[in-house]
Amino acid sequence: MNNDTKYQAPALDKGLDILEHLSAQSIPLSQTEIAIGIEKTPNEIYRMLMSLESRGYILRDEVSGKYRLSLKLFYLSHRHSPMDELRKAAQFPLEELANTIRQSCHLSILYMNQVMVIIHAKSPGPIALSIEEGNLFPLPLTASGKVLLAYMPDIEKRTTLRNNSIFKKYSKAQQEDFMLSLDDIKKTGSYFKNSDSVSGVTDISIPIGVDSNNGIIACLTISMLNALNNDKAIGNDIILAEANKCVKKIEQRIGV
Repeated sequence: MNNDTKYQAPALDKGLDILEHLSAQSIPLSQTEIAIGIEKTPNEIYRMLMSLESRGYILRDEVSGKYRLSLKLFYLSHRHSPMDELRKAAQFPLEELANTIRQSCHLSILYMNQVMVIIHAKSPGPIALSIEEGNLFPLPLTASGKVLLAYMPDIEKRTTLRNNSIFKKYSKAQQEDFMLSLDDIKKTGSYFKNSDSVSGVTDISIPIGVDSNNGIIACLTISMLNALNNDKAIGNDIILAEANKCVKKIEQRIGV
């Protein structure tokens, strides 16, 4: 028996299939429609529908008899701050990364169409770049901002940039080049260039929690002081590999 089937719980899988299918629909569905959507028979899902309804996860219309999601999952997800959970999940992997590569690193999210730093891990070296948690930075001028933009759904990305005061000042040619640079980030899966906002710093940024429909959850950025390059400096390929390991650890901790 392989690991994929060893710990299966058919009833739980069936319930989760129902919830996920309903969440992907914009209209209420009948028992038959749900069954077809998850490739089961109506009889197979009857008891699960009754259980989910009695626990308040789904609601059934008294007239049509069709089911829709209640707000219970929304309530449960917001009993704890998602940002706090992300910070807790990232703290140890970030500190471990900073100690391994001897460079500062931080995690950023999109907030009010700006980049917000939510957690920072300082380099153990005597000279280190420090970025205060809670600080806000413009999207187009930061490595984190460019990665967050690159993974936004196209409509949201264009709307965000259309309303961005910095992007609006770019010439048409600059705007086109900027959009192409975002495409390159998405193709390569990372951003690796000299900082546009701080002289003598090279930024490496990697997305966290990539979702093809909803963009990304956050962005990991390593800000490397170029002046620290010496015989003991760690190679860029190694730094990028360690950063990817860190991202995977964070994603495992937040369940994506």
